[in-house]
Amino acid sequence: MSTDSEFKHKSVLLREAVDGLSVKSYGVYVDCTAGGGGHSAEIASRLGSSGTLISVDKDVDALRACMARSKDFAHTNWMPVKCDYGDIDNMLDSMKIRKVDGILADLGVSSYQLDQAERGFSYMNKGPLDMRMDTSDETLTAEYVVNRYSRDELERIFREYGEERHSGRIADGIVQRRQRIPFKLTTDLAEAIKEYMPGHGRNEDQHPAKRCFQAIRIEVNHELSGLENLMKDCFKHLNPGGRVCIITFHSLEDRIVKEAFRKAESPCTCPREFPVCVCGKQSLGTVITKKPIEPSEEEKEENPRARSAKLRVFERNGNEQYN
Repeated sequence: MSTDSEFKHKSVLLREAVDGLSVKSYGVYVDCTAGGGGHSAEIASRLGSSGTLISVDKDVDALRACMARSKDFAHTNWMPVKCDYGDIDNMLDSMKIRKVDGILADLGVSSYQLDQAERGFSYMNKGPLDMRMDTSDETLTAEYVVNRYSRDELERIFREYGEERHSGRIADGIVQRRQRIPFKLTTDLAEAIKEYMPGHGRNEDQHPAKRCFQAIRIEVNHELSGLENLMKDCFKHLNPGGRVCIITFHSLEDRIVKEAFRKAESPCTCPREFPVCVCGKQSLGTVITKKPIEPSEEEKEENPRARSAKLRVFERNGNEQYN
C-alpha cells in the first residue's frame, strides 16, 4: 500500500479547469476524479465556510492523498467518497444532495498510477498485468483480458478503444504466444506487441504498445461506459448557472463529451425543414467552449502527459425540463 507522500500527480489544466467551474464561495462542487487532489485543493481554496466539496475516486490511494490536503482547508466542508464517476447519480442520491453548482472530471490514468510498476499500467515499467484503478475490484484484470479474451474480442478492443490500425495482426500474435506461455508481465506484453507490429508501425514517435495498453486499461476499468453514464446524469444535478468541466486525453473520450454537450445545448430532433420545433425538447444550457481549451506550450513542455489534454465546459440554464 502506498503512502500519501508517494502519490504524485501533476494536475493538467489546473487553473483553466477550476476557472471554468466559475466557483461560488457558497457552492457545492464534485471533483469526480480526485487523483492527488490538485483540482480539489484549487476548488477548496475558492470556497468559503458554507461551501461544500465532494472528492470522488475509486482508487483508495488517490483518495487518501487527496484528503491529506484537506487539513489546509479546515474552513471548507470537504468530503471524500470512494466511487466510480459513472455512478454519480446514485452517489448524490445516497448523500441526499439534489443539486450541485459544478462537476469536474479529469479523465484517464494518473501519473502516480503510471509510475507505480506494481499497478501494471505502464508498458515502460516491469510489473504484473493489472491496470485496475480500483484494486479491490476482483472482476477483471489486464492479465485476464490478455490471456482469456478471444482473438476477436482482443481485436475489437484494440481497434475501438486503442484506435490501433494493426489490431488484427497484434491480436493474432498475442493468441499464438499465450498458447505457449501466458502473459504475466507488462514488459513481456509490450515487447510482444512491438514484435507483432509491422515494421512501419514501429517507426512512430510513440511506443508501439501505447494504443493497445490504453485499450486494455479502458476495458478493465469500463472507462467509456462510465463516462457515458456521467454525461447522461450530470446535467440534471446542476443548479441553474452550474457548470460541468471535463478534461479528456484521447479522441474517444472527447467525442463522447463533445456529443453530450451538443445534444444538451441543442436537443431538438425535428427535421430541418420544420418551420418550428414540435418535439418539445428544450435546451439544457450552453457550451462555453466552442473549441476545447488545450494546455499552453509551457505546460506541455513542463508536463509531457498534458499534450493531448482537452477541456470542455458546459453551463446549465434554468430550464427544469430534463429528457
